[in-house]
Amino acid sequence: MSARVISASAVELTEVVDGARTARFQETSLALPDAGALALVRKRLAPTAVPPRTPLLLVHGFGQNLHAWHLSRRSLVNHLAAEGHDVFSIDRRGHGRSRSAGALPAGAIDLHVHNDLPAAMDAIASVTGLPRVVLIGHSLGGMLSYAATAQWPDRVRAIVTLATPYFWGRDAAFVRALSRAAAIVGRGDGAALAFPMRAVQGLLRATQTLWDTHWLPMPIRAWHPGGFEPEVLAEYLARSFDEATFGELAHLTDSSADASGHFARAFEDCDVPLLVVAGSHDHLARPAAVRPAFERSRARDRTFVMFPCGHGDLVLGRKAPQLLWPTLSRWLLRHTSP
Repeated sequence: MSARVISASAVELTEVVDGARTARFQETSLALPDAGALALVRKRLAPTAVPPRTPLLLVHGFGQNLHAWHLSRRSLVNHLAAEGHDVFSIDRRGHGRSRSAGALPAGAIDLHVHNDLPAAMDAIASVTGLPRVVLIGHSLGGMLSYAATAQWPDRVRAIVTLATPYFWGRDAAFVRALSRAAAIVGRGDGAALAFPMRAVQGLLRATQTLWDTHWLPMPIRAWHPGGFEPEVLAEYLARSFDEATFGELAHLTDSSADASGHFARAFEDCDVPLLVVAGSHDHLARPAAVRPAFERSRARDRTFVMFPCGHGDLVLGRKAPQLLWPTLSRWLLRHTSP
């Protein structure tokens, strides 16, 4: 597969990594008009003599966009770029910049796996000259990374999944029941119908303080109470939530059981280095749902790590720069060196 890549002129900007720590970066917007108007953003240090490493492709989760990795006050993208990585963040079709460019939402996960991720890998290879990527996926983005690796193992140097359920809803009865009910709409003619993520976003923003209260029992949470500073959480809710479809949710729900129809099952036979990270306080992807990917993988190089975090704060929460980020940095150094 090959497609045109339209690259905007690179801009240099100084941005926050975390708190008072800043760095000077080079940012480039990439458009893939032949692949459904997909959009990527490339971030790296302002030109230096750092030897080229395997590029990173960050894949966001259900109903989000690339701001799940990057906020004005804290940015995993900037952290990785500041360490010398060539970082590419995709807005999956129907999300963020891809939606703005005309990419229609997907009614099935297959479109992301068989069209969008390979197109993104092609684009990265064309602009870097390097044939492989490290896939880093959060939540559904990690499941897509598993499935894409099974399709193109020779193009993936390593996989990192963060808060990614291999069996959706395992050990979370309320999540499983809700998703199964909603998935009924997503089968058949309702696949392309928009899931009400904007309504969910509005509810969370309006009741942010309640969801962030430790003593208030909640059957489902998108972050662990206190996992974000209030101002960071407000930006996270305002910027990272995006479109989704009932069809995507239906396909995700079908992976809830240990059945032969699991869309990422072939990944288990791939001998690709794997880092699986779970949050012990994650209500959406409990450790019991995340760990099976590590246990079932036949990769000779595989690692499982768990931190005391929730779903979203694992990546951008107040503890992320002390917990996830250093672990990720050490692991990537071993798997991206020239």
